[in-house]
Amino acid sequence: MDTRKRQIPPETYSAKLAQRLRMLRDECGMSQEGVAHAAGISAYTYQKFEKGESKPGTPMNPRLFTLLALADVFDMDIRELLDFE
Repeated sequence: MDTRKRQIPPETYSAKLAQRLRMLRDECGMSQEGVAHAAGISAYTYQKFEKGESKPGTPMNPRLFTLLALADVFDMDIRELLDFE
């Protein structure tokens, strides 16, 4: 019996994180530019994140420090930010 977990495609994680970022931003009443500025990233980069992309057609792949900064903007732990269940 194979006990390894099934690998989830990166596109799935990217789509879920994109949806979560949009939801959190809407709940906070912030603009994309406001979130980007507070996290120390460009508005363009944040806009791509909300689309689930890093480059067109490429799944989002944010750096750890960017994820930590975004979690801080939304006043949560990074584990909460990445909890998609």
